Parts: sequence; structure tokens; C-alpha cells
Amino acid sequence: MIDNLPSCPKCSCEYTYAMNALVVCPECGHEWAPAESGAEGGGPAGERVVKDAVGNVLRDGDTVVVKALKAKGSPSGIKAGTKVRGIRLVDGVDGHDIDCRIDGFGAMQLKSSVVKRA
Repeated sequence: MIDNLPSCPKCSCEYTYAMNALVVCPECGHEWAPAESGAEGGGPAGERVVKDAVGNVLRDGDTVVVKALKAKGSPSGIKAGTKVRGIRLVDGVDGHDIDCRIDGFGAMQLKSSVVKRA
């Protein structure tokens, strides 16, 4: 058991307790993993990191360049080098973790492994 539990990052309560792998605040109910309290980027604890095909970290609103892809219902598909602006990171199905709109194709979900940050 952890003897020196950190104070709550939301309300600064010092009466936190450990429950399984999480630390819980009894005053505000906030739960977090102790290793996440010093996470880089200053984002909320537990935020997952999505990386593109070459290892760059992606964020909401980024512009990415797509590899050549086949799209259902389209005879030509998406050409390599197509820029997609204003992506959103989502918890998609089957590894599709980018939600975007591509000109000429409409709304799509893409895998981060097929894009490169521009």
C-alpha cells in the first residue's frame, strides 16, 4: 500500500485513499492513477496518446497528410498526399481513432497508422 498518497489534483484534498490501482478523493470523487499525475502535456490524467505513422503525437485540430487509401463506394479512392484539416481524436472501432472530413468523400474515420502530421 502507498503510504504517501498525493493530494487530489482537482480540489487539493489531502485525505485521498488507494483503491486497487487508483487513488480516490473522498470529497470530490475524483479518481486517478498515481503515475498519471505528472503526465506530460498538461492534459487531463488518463488521456491517451495517439501517434501518426512516423511517431509524431497527434492532437485535436491538427492537419495530417493521408497515404493512398481505398474508400468503399469510390472507384478512385483517396490519393496519397491528400491533406485533412481539423482532425478529432476519438475512441473508434477497429483502431480507427481519427474522425475527419475529407473533401470529395465526406466524414470518415481513419487509423492513425495511415496518416502523417503535416
